[in-house]
Amino acid sequence: MPPQPVAGRSVPLSVPRTGGPAAAPAHFRSSPLPYADILPETPTEITTRLRPIRTRHPARTAAALICVVLGLGLTGGALAGSWLAGDSSAAPAARAGYEDTRTLWRSVPVDSLFPPALKGTGAGPGGADRAWTRIAVAPDGPCTGALDPLLARALRPVGCVRALRATYTDATGSSVTTVGMVFTRADRNAMATLRSRFSGEGLTERADLMPRAYGVPGTVAAGFGDKQRASWTVGVLSDAPVIVYAVSGFADGRTVTDPQPANEAMASGATSAPAQAGLGHEAKGIADRIERALRKFATPAQERPE
Repeated sequence: MPPQPVAGRSVPLSVPRTGGPAAAPAHFRSSPLPYADILPETPTEITTRLRPIRTRHPARTAAALICVVLGLGLTGGALAGSWLAGDSSAAPAARAGYEDTRTLWRSVPVDSLFPPALKGTGAGPGGADRAWTRIAVAPDGPCTGALDPLLARALRPVGCVRALRATYTDATGSSVTTVGMVFTRADRNAMATLRSRFSGEGLTERADLMPRAYGVPGTVAAGFGDKQRASWTVGVLSDAPVIVYAVSGFADGRTVTDPQPANEAMASGATSAPAQAGLGHEAKGIADRIERALRKFATPAQERPE
């Protein structure tokens, strides 16, 4: 069990990085609800049960039954269609609050958290449009294996409930990007402290804290591993117990010797290989859209800090 988060505690970053094969793709699981207890009848219930029933008019009874059946059919059909089709636009009636957000990975359909297709209007270099297609989804699991040991240690103060990952490719099939979400155990203060630390200490720009790629055999991301990582971004949310990250690379499996954080690769005049290929825009664009997908289900706007 991961240690409990402690706000404001700094963690020494001195763990060597190791690699490891990615697991086969799978869908997320949902936990079944327990059956309700069956209680004995109370005196009031017994009295009510024995009370004579007033005769109903057959026509009124039939009409009421028809209305009930039609209503249930329409409601059930709409819900079933939404979940079976993985409709990412079907948000729940009431979004989860801060504490409930950490369990959304169990209740929200995979197609809603990681939509099969993403549109990146103006998300490319020079404001060009981008489009991405999901090619693989990893099984949900612990942070061990999903993150490099050094990054996992940096996130230890907030704990790890679950790590979710998916890999996308661009419309040309020339780039691949792994995007992930780490659901934490932290309260708002601990998340705000970690966010400040990543920003203040420049941890988002350290190449030894790059997220791990998720490559899948038989896809254009088959050769996407640690040495192929080119650009990345890590976002610590302060209004939800979630960390959203993305790491991009070339789909041809080439080794990248000069990886660059997304904010630097997106800067005007950047000449590195990741910058010239727009891989900073790929990582940032996909991470932003996955965060937006999450926010459809999490933390109502009125609860967010200014």
